[in-house]
Amino acid sequence: MVKDNGQVVLKHTLSGHQKPVLTVSWSPDDYQLLTCGLEEVIRRWDATSGECLHVYERPGVGLISCGWFPDGKGIVSGMTDKSICLWDLDGRELECWKGQRTVNISDMAITDDGKRVISICKETAILLLDREAKFERLIEEEQVITSFSLSKDNKFLLVNLMNQEIHLWSIEDDVKVVSKYKGHKRTRFVIRSCFGGFEQAFIASGSEDSQVYIWHRGTGELLSALPGHSGAVNCVSWNPRNPHMLASASDDRTIRIWGLDDLNSVRTHSNGIAHQSNGRI
Repeated sequence: MVKDNGQVVLKHTLSGHQKPVLTVSWSPDDYQLLTCGLEEVIRRWDATSGECLHVYERPGVGLISCGWFPDGKGIVSGMTDKSICLWDLDGRELECWKGQRTVNISDMAITDDGKRVISICKETAILLLDREAKFERLIEEEQVITSFSLSKDNKFLLVNLMNQEIHLWSIEDDVKVVSKYKGHKRTRFVIRSCFGGFEQAFIASGSEDSQVYIWHRGTGELLSALPGHSGAVNCVSWNPRNPHMLASASDDRTIRIWGLDDLNSVRTHSNGIAHQSNGRI
């Protein structure tokens, strides 16, 4: 937990999974948390008390990814049998799509209107599944896809590839690549990227060279590579409420919280990135 004065304190240790945890997802209201074990189960936690509220599982099938309905009243999960299932909070299965809908290590998202489910369905393809229209479309890449991130306005996907590129896809009517970002390092691990900053005008990514990379979303210009970690940076997350704050997680067993210049600098100067870490967990 980060206090108002910037101090970071341990609030809970959530125990119960028997296998490594692959995914952690906050509920839309920030009061609950989903965790997904490696081909195991999904657990739903009360973030205030640390209590496990429900365990989602299916006999003989492992769960590999999870996410929330936009209204927080249900969850979506990817399964080891390559299906996608929707559950209510009590564990009742609402819908299930079978077949080649997901892969064993899969990112997953659902749009804010609840109409579209997005999942990596093949090594080089992402499924856009329209629940209402019963219609499917594919984003197809030439390289292996390692992860993706959905923009806040649900109009764009940020797709990380095996060949050390990140592609920005428009997923509106005309599905196409609109920008590409290069410079970070990825040879062995899954490296994640994210949208962020004021009006999500920036792209951030981890990297195996221990740095955090930041690009201008519109121009694709590499603005900064932030040093500080001593191991591969696997994941980055921009604070959705504070465009001045970026978090990074690394194999060096630390999480770093980075600060940005004031809002005007971020908006008006392409290189307005402060090269300091405000804290370390």
